[in-house]
Order: sequence, then C-alpha cells, then structure tokens
Amino acid sequence: MQPIALYPGSFDPVTNGHVDVVRHAARLARRLVIAVGVHPGKAPLFSADERIAMLEETCGVVVRATGCEFACITFDDLTVSAARRVGATLMVRGLRDGSDLDYEMQLAGMNAAMAPDVLTVFLPASPSVRPISATLVRQIAGMGGDVSAFVPAVVADRLKVRFKMNIRN
Repeated sequence: MQPIALYPGSFDPVTNGHVDVVRHAARLARRLVIAVGVHPGKAPLFSADERIAMLEETCGVVVRATGCEFACITFDDLTVSAARRVGATLMVRGLRDGSDLDYEMQLAGMNAAMAPDVLTVFLPASPSVRPISATLVRQIAGMGGDVSAFVPAVVADRLKVRFKMNIRN
C-alpha cells in the first residue's frame, strides 16, 4: 500500500518550484497533503485561505492527473503533529541547493527524533526552478518586476493585484 505524504511549507506565494516538487511527490504516495504553515509571529503576504486556494488551482490538477488523492490543510503546531493528524508516513521536502540540504538535514533529524514513524524524503528541484524562492518572488513583485517566469499564471495575477492594492494604501 502506498503511503500518505505531507508536503509542509508557507507557500507564500506558490512558486513553480513548489509545483515541481508536488509533481514528483505525487508519484510517491497514494495521497498527498499540502500543509500550509500558519504562524502568529509571521505576517504573510497572502492569508492561509488565499494560499490554499492558489495551491488548489495550481497543484490540485497536477496531483489528481497522476491518480493521487490531494488535500490542503493548515497547521499552527509542529509539522510532525500535522503529519500524524493526516496519517502521513512520508514528509516531503524540496531541495534547491547545498544550503537547503544543510538546513533540511537538521530539520529531518529533529523530526525523526520526535516522530520516527515519519520518514523525510528529499526531492531535488528540477534545474529550471532551482533559483526560485518565494522570498525573491515577493521582493521582485513588490518592486513591480515581472514574476511570470517564476510562478503559475494565476499566482502572478494575484501578486499584481496584491501589490497594486498595497501601493494605493
């Protein structure tokens, strides 16, 4: 029986890198749950509901096309707790470069100590999306730059609207 996989992150906003990881993760599990982290100390650009809507629009079709079940949730506690709640035995993490690997290895080690039944799986980003980060996308969009090469079209549209609203306020 194929496992349930949890792919946690902030997804603020959803990037082509996220979609790339999702495309690969859907081949590993019978059910892929994307978990949007909600942390009171952070001020995201998009609300949790907006991020879930973007994930549904951009990743839902990709995942379901593989025959994998798909769901999105939010969580505001430990990632391993979210994994347990959805019955996940795999935690998916995307890697862009060596600095990601250093951080993710520490995280995987701590998660394994807390939840030895949840295996962390690292998925390397495809070469075309390796330089993309949500932080850089937000910065470029916030300065009026074109992010259409880095995010799905629906996300680029939402970024344009969001930053036009912020400029007026």
